[in-house]
Amino acid sequence: MELNSIFYSLIGGALIGVAVTLMLLFNGRVTGISGILASSLSKPSKEGLWRWLFIAGMIAGGIFMHSLRPDFFVNLSGRGLMLVAVAGLLVGYGTVMGSGCTSGHGVCGISRFSVRSAMATITFMLFGFFAVQAVRYFLGDQI
Repeated sequence: MELNSIFYSLIGGALIGVAVTLMLLFNGRVTGISGILASSLSKPSKEGLWRWLFIAGMIAGGIFMHSLRPDFFVNLSGRGLMLVAVAGLLVGYGTVMGSGCTSGHGVCGISRFSVRSAMATITFMLFGFFAVQAVRYFLGDQI
């Protein structure tokens, strides 16, 4: 593994940790991305403005980062952009059905010693591993 990739991963993880800590300190909320997005789309309210600002900040941050380092956004999966987009939407739908995602349960919940979040994260990861292996076994390089 290249040293730059390890460095970027460490910096990214530290930034995620700082971001969720700031959200908890200043907003009193857990940073679960799927919950923030689902609530902003399904429960319009005055109080929901911070959710839209959070989402806008994530998009603006991605655009800014893409302008600095477009090589970070190269699709290395070998799959088409449409398939990757559909897979992302399905994951998003599943996280709403599962009452959370790895950012909410894995980063925030486990750091708060939540047994429920630890079990949810283990379940997400196991079924993710299973799904990848099943797709590779049954479909191979067809998709």
